[in-house]
Amino acid sequence: MPIISVSLTKKLTESLEKLVKKRGYFSRSEAIRDAVRSIIVDYDINVKDQDRVFASIIVVNEFDRNDVENKLSKLRHDYNNLIIEVLHRHVEEKYCIELFLAEGKNIEITNLLARIRGIRGINQLKYTILPLT
Repeated sequence: MPIISVSLTKKLTESLEKLVKKRGYFSRSEAIRDAVRSIIVDYDINVKDQDRVFASIIVVNEFDRNDVENKLSKLRHDYNNLIIEVLHRHVEEKYCIELFLAEGKNIEITNLLARIRGIRGINQLKYTILPLT
């Protein structure tokens, strides 16, 4: 099996250790392999690039990260043709949560997700894609 090196923050490493123990994984590698399989299944939704889809996208970042806010604001403008609605909430004055609702071609939504993933400072990104065709 090929070896791939991954850098994780201390907090992520600690969370991974807890997950390994709670879920009974044999090792951190097995937990990471399971996560990668899950990502691949989520990505491979048998939808063609040109098919129309609806997406709900949840983004979580720390409250004091204005750089993330600015980058998300730019994305809202860049993808104005896809984004139907955005809801922004503060949680315990520690986190910002943004809910994006978007509709468009699968390839366009996938590109939006890639742009969001590329923003440093995002704690979590969760999404659901529903085919409309």
